[in-house]
Amino acid sequence: MLDLLLIPVAVVYLAVVGALFIFGVNFFYLTYLALRKRGQATNSLSPVRWPRVTVQLPIYNELYVAERLIDAAANLDYDRDLLEIQVLDDSTDETTEIVRRVVARWQSRGIRIAHLHRANRAGYKAGALGYGLERARGEFLAIFDADFIPPRDFLRRTVGQFENPRVAFVQTRWGHVNRDYSLFTFLQALAIDAHFMVEQFARSQSGYWFNFNGTAGIWRRAALADAGGWTSDTLTEDLDLSYRAFLRGWQAVYLRDVEVPAELPVSCSAYRRQQHRWARGSFECARKLLPQVWRAPISLAQKVEGTLHLTGYGVHLLLAALVVLYPFVLLLSPRYPGLVSIFGIALIFNVTTFAPTVFFVIAQQQLGRRWWRLIPMILCITVLGAGMMLNTTRAALQIALDSNGVFERTPKFGIAQRKQDWQGRRYQVNLDRIVFFELAFALFNIGTAALALWLGNFAIGVYTLLFCLGLLFTSGVTIWQTLAVQRRNAL
Repeated sequence: MLDLLLIPVAVVYLAVVGALFIFGVNFFYLTYLALRKRGQATNSLSPVRWPRVTVQLPIYNELYVAERLIDAAANLDYDRDLLEIQVLDDSTDETTEIVRRVVARWQSRGIRIAHLHRANRAGYKAGALGYGLERARGEFLAIFDADFIPPRDFLRRTVGQFENPRVAFVQTRWGHVNRDYSLFTFLQALAIDAHFMVEQFARSQSGYWFNFNGTAGIWRRAALADAGGWTSDTLTEDLDLSYRAFLRGWQAVYLRDVEVPAELPVSCSAYRRQQHRWARGSFECARKLLPQVWRAPISLAQKVEGTLHLTGYGVHLLLAALVVLYPFVLLLSPRYPGLVSIFGIALIFNVTTFAPTVFFVIAQQQLGRRWWRLIPMILCITVLGAGMMLNTTRAALQIALDSNGVFERTPKFGIAQRKQDWQGRRYQVNLDRIVFFELAFALFNIGTAALALWLGNFAIGVYTLLFCLGLLFTSGVTIWQTLAVQRRNAL
């Protein structure tokens, strides 16, 4: 019976390992590009004529950060006659009253700021941005999510890039106000640093398509309209719009040296929700846009990079598939010793395993930090990523089942200092039942690791133990935090 599985297991295993190899090589490639292009960062420019800008602040039940965001936007250093601010408020709690009070205060100081409150969340964030766009007077639209704090000179350092009439949007780098709050936020910061310092930079400097990250950037109104405007048929409206603009022949600029600090999720449950939305939205965009990308009059390299970009979360799906395949590979390998070596577990997968580590290390090196001290933490990121494999798999399955996607916000608690407490605050996310599947999957990996070590296959044994650690970490932290919140609320 086991012999009948040889061919299907071999074919699927080869496909999974081969796909992981491609993603791993691309990590190396982007890292190489970032190093080669490190002296070519785009400089800030001053425009011949300062344009009219509308700053849009989409918020939904942001009790702890709404005032901080509005104050930062109102303090932007820009000609008041050329600046307007829209607070796009979809809130259903007392956030609306806070916004109304803060907006009135700034209006009394001569700031052109409007509070636009919708009676419903039709279209979610995309709907709110579209609602504001209909009432905006700006030629350009700067967007900041509720957890961001734009620096005073943000507009003066960015709008000059639009002197090129083909630039659709300008994206800047995310910073972190609570990077050192906990191990969990520190790991998130390292991962985001790699995305912005390496991936976004490498893509933008090498002529590949990259995405507007939904916040801390500016759109040219004409380009936004030409690309079809904001749509809510995916959960990542920013990625969707970016690619539609590129498909229309527009360009974009990434400013790595302009940093906008933001708040990282301190709750693992909130982080799960965020990652689920990003993963599902990316898969939705891939399904929607990849056929157009491959029909577009661009180079083969751009098409390949675009495909890897839109399907980046597929790495988690491949890891989950690998976990399921490993026991079959181990059981078949004594009878067919060539199975493991032929399909590259000793070479291909081992080599590309180091790709994310190099990716994260170079990001910290480019930021001028002592990267060698961060290597233990960087290795932990791989573990954290493995722990999210089922979270991402669920997102993909939901698309396959054609269930409607709901834009679930990531709660913000206004956490900027290390000793601040968030567990007694509102907007807590209920325990996600997927943690129990993660625990079961972790036990499955322990069994696979034991089998691998018994058969002398130490490579698979090590990998499955790392997967197990990741699953135990994400599920364990989620359960521990949930119990801590419940105990706090019971007092």
